Amino acid sequence: MKLAVTAAILLAATAPLAAQKATPAITAALADESRPADQRARDTVRKPGELLAFAGIKPGDKVADFVMGGGYWTRILSPLVGAKGKVYAYQPAEFIKFRAAYADEQKTAVAGLANAVALSDSLAAFSFPEKLDAIVTVQNYHDMFLAPFPKGTGEAVTRKLYNSLKPGGVLLVVDHVANADPENKAPNTLHRIDPDVARREIEKAGFRYAGKLDLLRNTSDPHTANVFDAAIRGKTDQFVFKFVRPRVR
Repeated sequence: MKLAVTAAILLAATAPLAAQKATPAITAALADESRPADQRARDTVRKPGELLAFAGIKPGDKVADFVMGGGYWTRILSPLVGAKGKVYAYQPAEFIKFRAAYADEQKTAVAGLANAVALSDSLAAFSFPEKLDAIVTVQNYHDMFLAPFPKGTGEAVTRKLYNSLKPGGVLLVVDHVANADPENKAPNTLHRIDPDVARREIEKAGFRYAGKLDLLRNTSDPHTANVFDAAIRGKTDQFVFKFVRPRVR
């Protein structure tokens, strides 16, 4: 009996969860006419409604768009959390140094969003002015393990994300799938990460794994091409993991 119960618990912890229906607040945020048309057109593929429902983000929440890129998520999160919420749109200084256009894109993304704050400290120095309800990082977690960054950056950043959240706060991670890669070499060669490695690193920081969605899986992706390869770009197999900072008992 004990073995059966243990097996059931393990299955529940690893089985993919059903996609959740977007709340009215999420639906309204996606329909916000201030969002650029080209970004709204990508909703069908990126499925932000289901992902944000999975994360449980709601009006009034304090959230971070971690490594915000062109601001796709910032522009959705801002109307979603509303006037009583806050969005911290973070783009690492290292990324801006690598590609100066990131600074302009960050400025453009937060322009006119009264509840959005742009942050661009280095990965070693970033912090948020308050504890957060949720952090969203999409297609960027693997970047924390790139060779140009000092050894241990991934571990240090993950721990900072943990400490940035309130107890019960959520970390939503979406990234490109790599094949089994226990030594975590794929971030540097393919800009992907083995989902098991990502989960290992995130749980090591103290997070509790809270499930996954298979919403962005693509079984035709062999995981062997760089994500910027024209043959696979925009069509990669992606995992969606949810983690929670445990509540203090």
